[in-house]
Amino acid sequence: MTLTQFYGASSLDGFIATADHDLGWLLQFGEIEGSSYPAFIRDVGVLAMGSHTYEWMLKHAIDAGLPWPYAQPTWVFSTRTLRAIPGADVRFVRGDVRPVHQAMVQAAAGRNVWIVGGGELVGRFYDAGLLDELIVQIAPVTLGAGKPLLPRRIAQPALRLQSVTTLGRLFAELRYKVPPASQRNP
Repeated sequence: MTLTQFYGASSLDGFIATADHDLGWLLQFGEIEGSSYPAFIRDVGVLAMGSHTYEWMLKHAIDAGLPWPYAQPTWVFSTRTLRAIPGADVRFVRGDVRPVHQAMVQAAAGRNVWIVGGGELVGRFYDAGLLDELIVQIAPVTLGAGKPLLPRRIAQPALRLQSVTTLGRLFAELRYKVPPASQRNP
């Protein structure tokens, strides 16, 4: 069964990026000992990415001479025109996530949909009842402000904790199941 998952890192105070969409705070840690990423990415069939995350990738990877890191098709959600990456399977979309999600699930062919970021995009999938799981590595830093992990109120029913794992004596990985939309209060 295909799952739609957010997988990413957050500061201890709940931000995935600084106010200007920078992820540099996270790079100080390098490769995280015991990371679940290798196992996670093996099950990913397609990616959903917000425009700011895509632009960060362009600036810090592609413009630095690195190749596009994903073999899977990537849907980039944006209201703006963004430049493409030659040779990468990147598809630009806008609007409601529901019809795009259907196409992504079909393209994933039984594997999972990874919502790479940002938080607002994750929230749109949640709002549409399409988010199944959150996998968040909590970093041992605070940012004080920035782009929130998930800018939504999710209180009833609460997310269901599936596991907590220590990564490299620095990070705590939290895995939460998202209750189906049919169980949510209006």
